Amino acid sequence: MPDTHFGFRQVPLAEKQALVDDVFRRVAGRYDLMNDLMTGGLHRAWKDDLVTAVNPPKGPGVFHLLDVAGGTGDVAFRAIDAGGPDIRVTVADVNGDMLAIGRQRAAERGFDDVISFVEGNAEALPFTDRSQDAYSIAFGIRNVPRIDRALAEAYRVLKIGGHFVCLEFSRVDVPVLDALYDLYSFNIIPALGRVVAGESESYRYLVESIRRFPRPQIFAEMIEAAGFRRVSFRLMSGGIVALHSGWRL
Repeated sequence: MPDTHFGFRQVPLAEKQALVDDVFRRVAGRYDLMNDLMTGGLHRAWKDDLVTAVNPPKGPGVFHLLDVAGGTGDVAFRAIDAGGPDIRVTVADVNGDMLAIGRQRAAERGFDDVISFVEGNAEALPFTDRSQDAYSIAFGIRNVPRIDRALAEAYRVLKIGGHFVCLEFSRVDVPVLDALYDLYSFNIIPALGRVVAGESESYRYLVESIRRFPRPQIFAEMIEAAGFRRVSFRLMSGGIVALHSGWRL
């Protein structure tokens, strides 16, 4: 059985999904709060940029967005607010605890008729071929054990002309900022996780997983290898995050 990485640890590939599931089960209740604290609220602007790239239409005609690994609904709610009355969002997440929070929040916002929550693995999505107009994933793909399979699934479920948009942490490439970012990531974030969510080790994994994720150009090549065209990426906030885009043509 081949090994893969879980943060900085090497683990059997077959065990990674369960380890990742356990991380997000532990942090689900404070996940969005921790995102605000860790990024100083910047994740909100980054997700707004993601939704702008998806560009949900405001006019008539049903538009299907599949948001993967977005269990708490953060991206989905933004897309519904940005789109017209005919947008329909399906949130797919492998973690039932995250989905439960998303369902509750959707009910509170009155979004029950335009958003659905489905438990499903990004490597084997429970949706038919060519059924989605757009596919979004924010800060989730680096946690997938087989990223190439997740990209292949994204390609499979998108319609011809469908848009793949991925927001993911990247590598800071600004001198001095990179050292400060490492100091913050490996010291402050786990400490915040311990105080706010009671989970320093889970947040240490999340920090480590960022360092193990492919650099933007390499990931762009992986997107292209999955069949997407017009592949591009844009670095934001000094390289802290990258917004990736590809089209099924």
